[in-house]
Amino acid sequence: MGKIVVSKPDEAELAKMGVRQWPVWEAEPSSFPWHYDSTEVCYLLQGKVTVKAGDEEVVFGAGDMVVFPAGLDCFWTVHQSVRKHYSFR
Repeated sequence: MGKIVVSKPDEAELAKMGVRQWPVWEAEPSSFPWHYDSTEVCYLLQGKVTVKAGDEEVVFGAGDMVVFPAGLDCFWTVHQSVRKHYSFR
């Protein structure tokens, strides 16, 4: 299984990927377990999140693009309300 990957794409990269046309998901501050059946790519418009998967802990927020690999079991902690574009692959 792969690792969670975080990057900071610029507007040209976002446009090339069509990110602004992806669906939007929102969440209030909360904590919950999650399993990824397929790879998710998301771009955070707002918020701050910590995701823990085994020994790996990743913190990300507004302006970050995050790739979650298929098969990942993790635990989300939403510190600040999240609004993100997402796409499953």
